[in-house]
Amino acid sequence: MTTIAVIGLGTMGLGIAQCFAQAGFDVLATDTHAPMRDSAADRLVQNLAPRVKAGKLSPEDAAATLAHFTVVPDLNGLATAALAIEAIVERIEAKQDLFARLEGILAPHSILATNTSSLSVTSLAQGLARPERVLGLHFFNPAPVMRLVELIPHAGTDPQALAKVREWAEAAGKTVITAPDRPGFIVNRCARPFYGEALAMLEAGTPAARIDAAMLAAGYRLGPFALIDLIGADINLAATEGLYAAMDGHPRYFPFAPLRAQVASGHLGRKTGAGFVFPAEVVAHADPMIALRIEATLANEALWLLAEGGTTPEGIDTAVKLGLNFPRGPFEMLAQHGSAAIKATLSDLAARAPDQMKPRYAPAPGL
Repeated sequence: MTTIAVIGLGTMGLGIAQCFAQAGFDVLATDTHAPMRDSAADRLVQNLAPRVKAGKLSPEDAAATLAHFTVVPDLNGLATAALAIEAIVERIEAKQDLFARLEGILAPHSILATNTSSLSVTSLAQGLARPERVLGLHFFNPAPVMRLVELIPHAGTDPQALAKVREWAEAAGKTVITAPDRPGFIVNRCARPFYGEALAMLEAGTPAARIDAAMLAAGYRLGPFALIDLIGADINLAATEGLYAAMDGHPRYFPFAPLRAQVASGHLGRKTGAGFVFPAEVVAHADPMIALRIEATLANEALWLLAEGGTTPEGIDTAVKLGLNFPRGPFEMLAQHGSAAIKATLSDLAARAPDQMKPRYAPAPGL
């Protein structure tokens, strides 16, 4: 049986470990923080208990999951792993140092995977003795529930390593989509217009509840502001600012003032008890122009990403639907509205935008 190592036992790392242990893989896990190691098994029991109570997991399978999960005191205990997945702090120096140490512990053929959501896989592989064994394996939170995993190669990643990791992740029940090693990969990049265009409308005077109502009527389970409230305005702002910087300040990723103001106010969403729309209940009410505006920018962003290479329209659609719970992917939006309507919408938005924001609405080459 293939042994999987997980480094970092926070919510995400423990969730990744649970995915593989439930699938019958032997999982070795560790964390530099002793309390995280000491509490990991109990937290895993707590994660499994609701599934057992709901009848989704038998007591026998829960016991088997726990039997496949072993916490070790340090990295040396991971030596037998064929795949090591890091889920530590999002700092490139910390991840590079960890990978360099793992190279001295794991077998030469072992694969190193990063769960980063924002850092360059290419950069993480630099300076290593075996950079061809490095790839991105981006899970979504909560990892045991979310089916999507983004598989991110860099230019020198060994195709055999990619094939093995895809096989193992699919055996753990995941839908694996290859994503380019570009800022935000697929989902976090393509999500930005959903929030950003809604914030642009809010800044111009359209109420948040009206925007959310329009998207609910268009088939979305949550409107952009309810989704920000769920994630946390501070988390959304950090993701937006990170992508804005990584994309050289392009206005397609501009962090609009209402989001900054929301964070400054401390009303971050559900976790603080108040947000853009929470705790009010938004009722669906159709406004086709709002939905068209947001979906036009979503489709355009996906086309820009496609033009950069490393993915497919089908891959983008699948990733967006699974990663964001959208009712349709950007290319399905393009097919539904038609390229003429998308281009006309973008042209109208560009005509009304201030000069510095006009490039935000420039049509992608494929449009």
